[in-house]
Amino acid sequence: MSLYFTKEHEWIRVEGDTATVGISQHAQGALGDIVFAEAPEPGKTLNKGQEAAVVESVKAASDVYAPVSGEVVEANPAIADDPSIINSDPEGEGWFFKLRLADQGELEGLMDEPAYRAWCETL
Repeated sequence: MSLYFTKEHEWIRVEGDTATVGISQHAQGALGDIVFAEAPEPGKTLNKGQEAAVVESVKAASDVYAPVSGEVVEANPAIADDPSIINSDPEGEGWFFKLRLADQGELEGLMDEPAYRAWCETL
């Protein structure tokens, strides 16, 4: 299992040809109390960098982008029922969607966890 991050504050956990996507601890902290989340429907094909999901907080609304290309195979129903899960466990139970990777090579442009955490300290 490999964990990667984007500069847009998405994380992606890869297991085989499937990737789970969510927003980082840093992102949920910047957003504040999350009141709404919407994940893409299974079967939808996403391109790297494409708007994939929506998250809204008391402060702002934000898009969640696909860190890699692939087909959505599962959406997390828990975040629609209780969006606060994203605040309490953004890099665990607060995941947004899972997708089947279209191109493993797209992972090469992403940051590993130490690089991402170091990058966040510069913001």
